[in-house]
Amino acid sequence: MFIKSGDVSNVFNYFITNGENAEYYKTKSVPHGSMIKQWYPSAINQAERRLTVYTPPGYEETKEKYPVLYLLHGMGGDEDAWPTLGRVAQIMDNLIAAGKAKPMIVVMPNGHTSNSATPGSSEKGEYPIEFVTPDVGSGDMESNFGEIIKFVEKNYRVKKDKKNRAIAGLSMGGSHSLFISSYYPNTFDYIGLFSAAYRINDKVKRDVYDNFEQNLLKQKENGYQLYWIGMGKTDFLYKTGADFRKKLDDIGMKYTYRESEGGHTWSNWRDYLVEFAGELF
Repeated sequence: MFIKSGDVSNVFNYFITNGENAEYYKTKSVPHGSMIKQWYPSAINQAERRLTVYTPPGYEETKEKYPVLYLLHGMGGDEDAWPTLGRVAQIMDNLIAAGKAKPMIVVMPNGHTSNSATPGSSEKGEYPIEFVTPDVGSGDMESNFGEIIKFVEKNYRVKKDKKNRAIAGLSMGGSHSLFISSYYPNTFDYIGLFSAAYRINDKVKRDVYDNFEQNLLKQKENGYQLYWIGMGKTDFLYKTGADFRKKLDDIGMKYTYRESEGGHTWSNWRDYLVEFAGELF
């Protein structure tokens, strides 16, 4: 299967082959969930911002409440990155159909707070994508993440407790996930870091960064079900990941570590999502 998609200012062509995890990336004859583009009010820029929401098969026909995974993109992405390059709908549909993942809602926000939505879908029109936008490392996404949780829990049928919330992200989104989960230390029972960056701009002074060690200890004290870390052997963030794992080791914070071949690539992140989603809830 040949796919064409974009990330940053590049266009990628890639093939989905047969066998192993690639089978989860294909659209198959199984019950399908829905992918929704949703605007929500944000205090960040006193305007609306957009996120993408996957709802599992049968969501519209039932009154059932579901657990929720907040899934965050990297520095080059937006709210369309995981749905397109990440193949989220196909992965979740196929995992759920195979009984390898619980039915869940997946929320994919735009992590660049200086952009309200992907190019062509906001007031900026077809704006050129910047890799390092002014918000990168600012702490805005992390400090205001509560507004996304509040909106989702008001507008979707989700279970509103810690054991039914997960957060995960790749690269910059991994940095967001580790800081968000510690800043809201009794909110998520499942945390996933895929090729995660750490503190991207150490010159920015924000509570979410400056109080990280204390927040992390509080997160450890409160307990959690799974702290999952994935990293490719040739990832340029490999040492960053090793340093962060040492920080966790030093405070006795347990985690699951998955080291794979390859580097900072979607082929790894899709695989990590397959594994992580199968461990949730």
